[in-house]
Amino acid sequence: MTQSFEKFEVYQKGILLAKLVFKLMEGESFEKEFGFKNQIKRAVISITNNIAEGSEYNNNKQFIRYLKIAKGSCAEVRSMLVLAKELELLSALEIEKSYDLSIEISQNISNFIKYLNTKLK
Repeated sequence: MTQSFEKFEVYQKGILLAKLVFKLMEGESFEKEFGFKNQIKRAVISITNNIAEGSEYNNNKQFIRYLKIAKGSCAEVRSMLVLAKELELLSALEIEKSYDLSIEISQNISNFIKYLNTKLK
């Protein structure tokens, strides 16, 4: 890749999602939920870290591999947001922005993978 990962729109959206999730975890309902907080924070950080790491290989096949991991982490974040709602740790309204952004990021990653796959042939 010739472009720095910081310039990728999907990376920037991942940073925004991380900020949103970290803010959600500051709530009172998570004071005793150390494991939950740790897991969702690790998953959301994994999205941007895998985009960054994969881009540095300058190899589309390797980059695609890391983008798939980032996409999996995105699904993990979304699953944990749903679980937080179901456990009544957060309301549907509280998770809405983060949940919607995680779907958008996942779709962006899929499109990025499709684009990179066309460059492999």
